Amino acid sequence: QEHAYPADELMPLTCRGRVRGQEPSRGDVDDALGKFSLTLIDTLDTLVVLNKTKEFEEAVKKVIKDVNLDNDIVVSVFETNIRVLGGLLGGHSVAIMLKEKGEYMQWYNGELLHMAKELGYKLLPAFNTTSGLPYPRVNLKFGVRHPEARTGTETDTCTACAGTLILEFAALSRFTGTSIFEEYARKALDFIWEKRQRSSNLVGVTINIHTGDWVRKDSGVGAGIDSYYEYLLKAYVLLGDDSFLERFNTHYDAIMRYISQPPLLLDVHIHKPMLNARTWMDSLLAFFPGLQVLKGDIRPAIETHEMLYQVIKKHNFLPEAFTTDFRVHWAQHPLRPEFAESTYFLYKATGDPYYLEVGKTLIENLNKYARVPCGFAAMKDVRTGSHEDRMDSFFLAEMFKYLYLLFADKEDMIFDIEDYIFTTEAHLLPLWLSTTNQTISKKNTTTEYTELDDSNFDWTCPNTQILFPNDPMFAQSIREPLKNVVDKSCPRGISRVEESLGSGPKPPLRARDFMASNPEHLEILKKMGVSLIHLKDGRVQLVQHAVQAASSLDAEDGLRFMQEMIELSSQQQKEQQLPPRAVQIVSHPFFGRVVLTAGPAQFGMDLSKHKAGTRGFVATIKPYNGCSEITNPEAVKEKIALMQRGQCMFAEKARNIQKAGAIGGIVIDDNEGSSSDTAPLFQMAGDGKNTDDITIPMLFLFNKEGNIILDAIREYEAVEVLLSDKAKDRATIFKGKMIPNYIIDSNLEMENMDHKLSENDSHKQNSEEPTSAPQDVGAVSEEPEEGENSDVTDPDSLSPADADSDSISLSNQDSYVPGTDEAGAPQPACTQGDHQPQEQKAETESNSKVNWDNKVQPMESILADWNEDIEAFEMMEKDEL
Repeated sequence: QEHAYPADELMPLTCRGRVRGQEPSRGDVDDALGKFSLTLIDTLDTLVVLNKTKEFEEAVKKVIKDVNLDNDIVVSVFETNIRVLGGLLGGHSVAIMLKEKGEYMQWYNGELLHMAKELGYKLLPAFNTTSGLPYPRVNLKFGVRHPEARTGTETDTCTACAGTLILEFAALSRFTGTSIFEEYARKALDFIWEKRQRSSNLVGVTINIHTGDWVRKDSGVGAGIDSYYEYLLKAYVLLGDDSFLERFNTHYDAIMRYISQPPLLLDVHIHKPMLNARTWMDSLLAFFPGLQVLKGDIRPAIETHEMLYQVIKKHNFLPEAFTTDFRVHWAQHPLRPEFAESTYFLYKATGDPYYLEVGKTLIENLNKYARVPCGFAAMKDVRTGSHEDRMDSFFLAEMFKYLYLLFADKEDMIFDIEDYIFTTEAHLLPLWLSTTNQTISKKNTTTEYTELDDSNFDWTCPNTQILFPNDPMFAQSIREPLKNVVDKSCPRGISRVEESLGSGPKPPLRARDFMASNPEHLEILKKMGVSLIHLKDGRVQLVQHAVQAASSLDAEDGLRFMQEMIELSSQQQKEQQLPPRAVQIVSHPFFGRVVLTAGPAQFGMDLSKHKAGTRGFVATIKPYNGCSEITNPEAVKEKIALMQRGQCMFAEKARNIQKAGAIGGIVIDDNEGSSSDTAPLFQMAGDGKNTDDITIPMLFLFNKEGNIILDAIREYEAVEVLLSDKAKDRATIFKGKMIPNYIIDSNLEMENMDHKLSENDSHKQNSEEPTSAPQDVGAVSEEPEEGENSDVTDPDSLSPADADSDSISLSNQDSYVPGTDEAGAPQPACTQGDHQPQEQKAETESNSKVNWDNKVQPMESILADWNEDIEAFEMMEKDEL
């Protein structure tokens, strides 16, 4: 009032007002300024919260008398909505409350609401798009497409910009009875929801307002998206529309599955949500713990808030952005209020006096480092303590409000704050609006284009405080592991399976990290009250009894773990599986007769797109597990590397052999006796990182099939194989090669006979071979070597247990992908004698079945049979199948 009015903002270092056009342009930041006394309007309801009723009454009179909303100026639709429209509505809300009390504002006749309606109509031209998403900017006087508007050419807007309108616009409609505002805001929200990435249920940062295409495809909970999520949940609270809650729960599930990496919240790609999009976080995500409190998910809220507080204690303020190892990325701090907001909500939820100490630290830092003679100055660099001549309106609108409410007792308030909901700018909207002027039909369109588990719509969350009441150490036990996270621990790029953060207790085990063969994981399950039951079919069943947990904290971890495991099971069962591949031995004396069914990989060369496959001689690598640099690269170069499964990720093995010059790789199962005859195949998963750098093909063989190649190497030093999507006929394999003529001739004639025999062959195969395969499917991840971290989050394959029991089952050790041929029957592991004489067929099939069901035939016996076949072929004038 003294130094800046009627300007939009105070410049605290030079003690004057900031008037747009009279100060050097700051780019998009200035779009919040519209020559409408921004700070005064933004602060109206704060005066009432602080019990400054006389000052509030004078401020309202000034706004009514002096503020002009018809300025020829281009402003941000988003900022004008949350600060000015929200400020006018918040002021109107407390004004009518004071008038009803009978002491103040008796003269008030809805003037602020009339101004809000005028401003609402000035924002509506921005919605003149085919999608219903608003233009990011509008001219207050000329709208968007008017020749003098100087705007309307933009094509993109941020998700938060288009999705943070429903509270203010719906409140305006409910207050005035004019439905158009709420209709426009709902249409924008509907469009964003429909354009979400369907497989991940995430939204991007920037969207094209005309086509709905995502321009920036990274996703997080910070800048550009933050308040979109906030308004979905709060729209349900204010308006009572269940569809908003369902949408929020769907997004929240995706956030906790992909973005939440406790205590961090890292942006990911919407199409590849297991891949981090950046290695730093922005300060706007500090609001998210407060939103989690409103959701009822206290545990992760405490974790993230504590991590942020540790950053603040190191730098006095929260930098605009900081890295995953807590170094400053962007050093500015414009006095943002989001952390104070979350502190207030956590104190309200827990009653823990610790959060009063946090608030005290914030106030002391503001007074010590930011206070200047004419106000509070933003920090230009938190490392040096230098100031910027800037004090945004949200500092008074939000920071003062939340800090006062944090310490205020009920008797300090002249009204019940619980009767209101906070907008993203902390403006107060009364909850009774949910039953006023309901002009919009509440059609739940959410389920029209998504299938969701019933558990996603739980109205309450599991509360272990009921099982373990009066636990004063609950919040402290969650914070304890993070108390030294900034000073004494620097997470390494933050993997998704971070073993430890600091020297204290470890973070909870997540379902996506669980491995049934890890003894440490089994011990953690025991502490959480989760029991493992080994089933006869090789799977293990998980059952949780919360009362058997070591503590209330462990019980809550167990509940979360079980819920995550069920969701992960459902997700994995829906994932598309890759078909099996083939390893064909083509060197002498095999000549393509031996075809081994192999499991594919989710990374590397896609053999289905390279019909010729990859052909080369095989070589055993050193070390045999392939988990470190290859020590015999000269033997591996230009060859297909053989390695043993275990001790590290599949992708790590692939990178090591590719670096050594290999043209492909075969991983052989280390489980003695395993065979594709008795177990369905599986696909090798990546490591949670970007695997585009892996360009060679990788296949997996069970132990029994792998030993066929190893035995061949021992018998014949040079063994050549073909890796392909399916077995090739020998004429194709040896085209242009010097091989015996009978092989070429037999294949040419066989091709002419194929169509006659295919039907009979298919019938015979289906009648003789197994017709079913286990149904456990899912991607397999190698177990990480002890002491190392893994980015892979795929657990073993899961299958729901009895519907009546609180349990789930998962296949032991690995997840499998059934390998089937085109007819649907399992493919044989090894095909011998494709062109044997007809009279030998029954005997060979019988012998083959006996041999493969028991120990593998000795190599000498196999070769003796093949030599007899070759002699028979030479003697025959006409080959028969």
